[in-house]
Amino acid sequence: MISPSQNILDDIDEIIISEQELQDCVAAMGAQISRDYAGKDPLLVGVLHGVAIFMADLLRHITIPVMLDFMAISPYTSHPESGTVRITKDLDHHITGRHVLFVEDVIDTGLTLNYLLRTLRTRDPASLQVCVLFDRPYRRLIPIPLAYHGFELPDRFVVGYGLDDHGYYRNLPFIGVLKPHVRNR
Repeated sequence: MISPSQNILDDIDEIIISEQELQDCVAAMGAQISRDYAGKDPLLVGVLHGVAIFMADLLRHITIPVMLDFMAISPYTSHPESGTVRITKDLDHHITGRHVLFVEDVIDTGLTLNYLLRTLRTRDPASLQVCVLFDRPYRRLIPIPLAYHGFELPDRFVVGYGLDDHGYYRNLPFIGVLKPHVRNR
């Protein structure tokens, strides 16, 4: 089990995306969502826990009325490569006839997100779009159309701004790479 330093900043080797770059991107996404969804009463949906920081900041930049809901999932251990997950917390709101914006922190293979989108489509939303802050298209196994896209992450293990290592480092205000000795302990 990883044990971070008493000051988690001491564990960072390199900053990949700065706090200011993140905030500028999130502000621009919020402004675009406000324009695109004006008059539509959208519901923003995220999967706990990684999306919490991005979702909170994004909401502060959306200037139209929106509602918020969350899902929680856990992978089925028999075939984790399938992308099939068990929904451990479902939505509190009905989405039939609603404009739904699925907000993700990071998309890798697309398998899990594809499964969740298929599940939500069976509930007949008026529209279902995806907003992602971090993308790894070189790892994609299933194409996922993205309405809003932030940064393409390098092919490195990164932490911060919701992305974690064994539950730690989500609270960093930037995206960084852990020092080698930290990652390997």
